Amino acid sequence: MRFLALLACTLLLGCPADEPSIPDAGVVSGFTREQLLDPKSCQECHPDHYQEWSGSMHAYAAEDPVWLAMNRRGQRETNGELGDFCVTCHAPIALREGLTTDGLNLAELPAYSKGVTCAFCHFVDEVTGSHNAQLNLSSDLRMRGAYDNPAPNKAHASMYSPLHDKERIESADLCGSCHDIVTQKQVHLERTFLEWKSSLFAHDVEGERQTCGDCHMKGRTGTAADAPGVPLRRVHDHRMVGVDTALTDFPEKQDQLRRIQRELNTTALSILCVRDEEGTVLLGATLENMAAGHSWPTGATQDRRAWVEIIAYDEADNVLFASGVVEEGQALTSIVDPQLWRLGDQGYDEDGHAVHLFWEIAEYESLLLPPPNHAHEGPNAGKVGAHLQHEYRFSSAELPARVTLRLRLRAIGLDVLDDLIASGDLAPEFRGAVPTFEMGATQIEWRRADMFECVPVGHPPPVP
Repeated sequence: MRFLALLACTLLLGCPADEPSIPDAGVVSGFTREQLLDPKSCQECHPDHYQEWSGSMHAYAAEDPVWLAMNRRGQRETNGELGDFCVTCHAPIALREGLTTDGLNLAELPAYSKGVTCAFCHFVDEVTGSHNAQLNLSSDLRMRGAYDNPAPNKAHASMYSPLHDKERIESADLCGSCHDIVTQKQVHLERTFLEWKSSLFAHDVEGERQTCGDCHMKGRTGTAADAPGVPLRRVHDHRMVGVDTALTDFPEKQDQLRRIQRELNTTALSILCVRDEEGTVLLGATLENMAAGHSWPTGATQDRRAWVEIIAYDEADNVLFASGVVEEGQALTSIVDPQLWRLGDQGYDEDGHAVHLFWEIAEYESLLLPPPNHAHEGPNAGKVGAHLQHEYRFSSAELPARVTLRLRLRAIGLDVLDDLIASGDLAPEFRGAVPTFEMGATQIEWRRADMFECVPVGHPPPVP
């Protein structure tokens, strides 16, 4: 639980990389290495950052029952060949301290060694690769951060690092190295960093550049530590909200859910056009990525369940057509729906059979909402290409009276949980803990009485 507090320390205490960390200000002595590895050591000086981090998925990374079940099953089904693949990112301190080799003994380990902690992030002095946590941790005990004029302290030495400065484009390398995953079958299965690098936001140009921290660690004015003489600065939020949620009784759980929904409300926009073609009603739906700096959904997209629900009604409010209608507690994959519009990845093993367990996947098919980017060549030069389109068809003598549409998301599919429950690796109680999110700006309604072909009015679908 140190990621948050030590990040605050780092952000507060960073010094220029080519200078020692204010040796004349009493920073040379301070916490021992053992103390610095423990997030609780950071809590006293950095209570706000610690509280934020304590409810984050970084803090939860090695506590998540679904991840623990996946790792346990993967170790068993690969006869241990999975090795340290999962703990490399989910319990990096435990791995690097030699406390575990496969994550099967995490329950026996001290809390400081689990999750993505303050020290793990703020000891990083070099990114050595683009995936699977290829990071080098310094042994000099200096906490790296974004400030080049730190306030004196007696806890730890510190220094400035562009890897921890969200205003620097290279800071994305620090996050990206853990958020891209290449499996042991050499499948680039999680591609968030790669997706960002293809986006408009990866352009190191004023007005376009947006790093991971710009979105996921938004700043505020405050003090980075509760201590005398600490100035007001721009400090970072350490909740690092995404779409994954805690399924157990975990700190800040309700706040986490509220913040996820707030972010999702403005991530994507939908456009719906309705027209009649000689007795066939065509429903043209467009999804536009408005805010995500990567594809959507992203991350473990083979396990995520994102889909469009669309329903057409007659004047008496009877359903004329429906697709993507999934009841609470129903697995998306259980419905029979030939016109379903689903976003995500589908994995296949070497024999071409559909699979979802990452160690079985040899290749995949992908349908994701791409990130915003400028097309610099061709007929669409200068336009932002971040949309997908889908068409629904049904027979009707006249246009429906109204049509509703919304984009929905479960961070992990109930079918995935059912599989882990059936194998005995996950307790059934967690199935009901997965929330279903609605993408706020995608919830729209077309009405025949309004006499517009497309809604929202003024947002025609982009040219394919």
